[in-house]
Amino acid sequence: MEQSLNEIREQFHRDLDAITTAESLVAIRDKYLGRKSGLIAASKKNIGKLGADERAEFGRQVNELSREVETEIERLDVEISARNEEAALLRERVDVTLPGTGASGGHLHPITLVRQRIEDIFVSMGYSVEDGPEIETPFYNFDALNIPPSHPARDSADTFYVSDTLALRTQTSNVQIHTMERQKPPLRVIAPGRVFRRDTPDPTHNPMFFQVEGLNVDRHITMADLKGTLTKFVEMMFGVNLRTRFRPSYFPFTEPSAEVDFSCYVCDGAGCRVCKGTGWIELGGSGMVHPNVLETVGIDPEEFSGFAFGLGIDRMAALMYGIDDIRLLYENDVRFLEQFA
Repeated sequence: MEQSLNEIREQFHRDLDAITTAESLVAIRDKYLGRKSGLIAASKKNIGKLGADERAEFGRQVNELSREVETEIERLDVEISARNEEAALLRERVDVTLPGTGASGGHLHPITLVRQRIEDIFVSMGYSVEDGPEIETPFYNFDALNIPPSHPARDSADTFYVSDTLALRTQTSNVQIHTMERQKPPLRVIAPGRVFRRDTPDPTHNPMFFQVEGLNVDRHITMADLKGTLTKFVEMMFGVNLRTRFRPSYFPFTEPSAEVDFSCYVCDGAGCRVCKGTGWIELGGSGMVHPNVLETVGIDPEEFSGFAFGLGIDRMAALMYGIDDIRLLYENDVRFLEQFA
């Protein structure tokens, strides 16, 4: 019997040396101290098999082994708990001397950044910034701009109609009409904002995009004033020593009309990927305000003249930031937008 108790003691200490977790310690406790299947409890059952003179001594030895096992288990339980607590403190420690981690703030969208820059340039030239409705009547979107009923732009294949009498504006020229109805010349305004057209999305087109239109109406306004204004804008926007050129074109609301290009600011007109090898970059459309437009808003074209222009904000953003596909500007991909923080 004594040999059996010694074997239990030796086996217990071997098992105890292998304990590393609280869960395994519980298993050892059950193995030796369990009331039903524990090894020490099983040894106690042998007391009845001993003679009267051996029972007391064997009972003392069993109780001594039981206390020893319980003491060692409690000691190891304290050690494991202390190690776990120390590991948790080390893992969750906070160095209060380190500076705090600031929350990342938002930032302006690249289109907004370019729009603000455009506004600042024209405001410095004496222009005011005007806004107007994005849902417009045919009068302001077409009729007042000298766009006849038969013009393709009025077709539902090109324009988003909300109803028979309302449509999403196809240009911000409607703001020019509203402004000229409220104010009499002289006036200088720009109208930046969203416009909508039934374009098939591709790297250079989107059904919704941003543009800015400008209007200058006063006595003795000429094409020279238009060219000087846009040339100065190009220099302030993209850099000095850039050249501009005007190519004859047609727009219903201007006469004469012209497309405006400026020399490539990357290759200085030699030809590169940005200008597609031509040495020139398209800026937008422009021209002298058509007399019919002035008459529609009650301005005498014999006394006053003016020029107007329209520039794509999206395309300028693509140029300035080297974006190959303007659809990226509308996909709200944070990985793309965080570059402009």
